[in-house]
Amino acid sequence: MKILVLNGSPKKERSDTLHITRAFLEGMTAEDRHEIQTIDVIDQHIEFCSGCLACMRNGGICRHDDDMRAILEQILASDLLLFSFPLYCYGMPAMLKNLIDRTLPLSSMAMQQVGGRYAHVGQADYSHLRYLMICGYGFPNSRHNFEPAAEQFRLMFPSGHTIITVPESPMFNAPEAASVTVPRLALVREAGRQYGRTGTIEAGLLAQIGSPMIPEEVYAGIVNGQV
Repeated sequence: MKILVLNGSPKKERSDTLHITRAFLEGMTAEDRHEIQTIDVIDQHIEFCSGCLACMRNGGICRHDDDMRAILEQILASDLLLFSFPLYCYGMPAMLKNLIDRTLPLSSMAMQQVGGRYAHVGQADYSHLRYLMICGYGFPNSRHNFEPAAEQFRLMFPSGHTIITVPESPMFNAPEAASVTVPRLALVREAGRQYGRTGTIEAGLLAQIGSPMIPEEVYAGIVNGQV
């Protein structure tokens, strides 16, 4: 399987969320070999979409001649797109959202009804693609935090999507938190193994991964300098 990791964190290799992503990929590769390529989105030259829609009329050629042309080719050559990013203002970081906007050349002006709503008909065949979102966040719980980003991801990729959300993610960059982060990363590796075998992850395991590693009030107290 060809896996394209889109690292949406401006911290690149120092990303809190990337610890989770690496553990997931370790689980996937424990039993099978996969070709993994990572793009640090912040390092790419990607112009903003100008909304001219020319790409939707002329066979997918964008007016901007930048790194996005090669990225689109990489996307179409992949089997799994793994979006790894921290939650910014209840959504994805701006540079990753910009990349998503610039995937417009994959769509045409034509529309069709899909699942009770309308969507653009693709100009390219990407039916083979699967989509995975791994998102970390600095707050101590998932309630009323991840929902906007998760719903956007579901709407963008209505079929073949899997979503992993992890609160308290700055702890993964804190060596003193190893007593709780190491077991959590072990759960993430198991999720990777399940996904590699079946393309799915058990709901109970996803719930465990998405739960606080330490009590919410304790985490908040540490962040607030009260512990």
